[in-house]
Amino acid sequence: MKFTILTSLFLTALSVNAAVVESDTSVLRRDIFARQNANRPVPNGACCVANTSLKQDICKVNGQSGKCVPAGVNNCGSRLTCIEDSRLTCNANVLERGRPLCRLRNGA
Repeated sequence: MKFTILTSLFLTALSVNAAVVESDTSVLRRDIFARQNANRPVPNGACCVANTSLKQDICKVNGQSGKCVPAGVNNCGSRLTCIEDSRLTCNANVLERGRPLCRLRNGA
């Protein structure tokens, strides 16, 4: 199979363009999360950032979106725990830090 120089350049340009688009979307995603936490870091893992994360801050755990809440799980000690949204019970009528109050669901 023979490729011309033009074909090779075209394929190279396509792969570079795809990498740039992927990079832009991940940066955009990080920016959205950071703005949701008022420029505080977005925790990634079982525990939120000590002395930095606030209740109801957005976090990532097990590849899912979650919130920093007080919970006695994950051995976080005095730090807030990042709990997946699917394991939270939220009350839209009660706000905490401007967001609906969420806590770990019983038995979750």
